[in-house]
Amino acid sequence: MPGNATGTKAKLDQVVNAWATLAPDKTLAGMTLAQFKAKIQPSLDARAQIDQFEAQLASAKDARDDADSASMSQVLLVVNAVKGDPTAGEDSNLYEQMGYVRKSERASGLKRGTPAPAQAK
Repeated sequence: MPGNATGTKAKLDQVVNAWATLAPDKTLAGMTLAQFKAKIQPSLDARAQIDQFEAQLASAKDARDDADSASMSQVLLVVNAVKGDPTAGEDSNLYEQMGYVRKSERASGLKRGTPAPAQAK
């Protein structure tokens, strides 16, 4: 019975808490409270395992981000070395293949504005 995982957990907790508080010694559906808890334990265990995996995933993403930051510093060093190399430079094929625009292919940046339309008097 797939459904809302958060709602399912809340319902499990609600039923256990109500049973434990109001009728802990009562047998319902042919089960004691302890038997019911044993039957729903796989659901709780799976949720705990998911929480653990999510924590590990968050930690791995943090480690990746830290490693990426260090890697990008190394990339910048290499690109700057290419730019400063007399046999390569900013106009080389190597620079372009690293994902940058060659100096000779860059736009000048000059923008000529269009004249403003004449206003009627």
